[in-house]
Amino acid sequence: MALLPIIHAPDPRLKVKSARVDTVDDGLRRLMDDMLETMYAAPGIGLAAIQVGVPKRVIVIDVAREDEPRAPLFLVNPEIVAASDEDATYEEGCLSLPGQFADVARPAWVEITYLDRAGAPRRQRAEGLLATCVQHEMDHLEGILFVDHISALKRNMILRRLLKQRRQQSVGD
Repeated sequence: MALLPIIHAPDPRLKVKSARVDTVDDGLRRLMDDMLETMYAAPGIGLAAIQVGVPKRVIVIDVAREDEPRAPLFLVNPEIVAASDEDATYEEGCLSLPGQFADVARPAWVEITYLDRAGAPRRQRAEGLLATCVQHEMDHLEGILFVDHISALKRNMILRRLLKQRRQQSVGD
């Protein structure tokens, strides 16, 4: 397994819509394993393939707490087939927007279909933090960032902070 470089906003690649996957093969499983290792090392709880420069509809997630055993989910071509009318608000962050957080309201639960790591079709209901994480990562597949769900003022403040951080890092390098 290998650590992959995570793309940071405002990189235009993060706005690319990801393509469906035709087959779950050894190459795709290797990508998912590398994504999982990258996500754990970051550390984070979800990562979409586009965040590592691969425009495919692939997501890895693990919302297990530190005191719990790891419980990775591999989602290929995920689709939301049902969603709650009721919203839940969570403070979201993103590995592509390091150190930036904002409250985002999303459906409290979603039901999804997807292919798992072996390529088998699955259907699952996600609630709470898992529901938020699934929706956040699925947004990435459409070229949407969590800051696209907040006010333009807050979004611009976050993007300016990221650009300032990037300039400071490049001066320090």
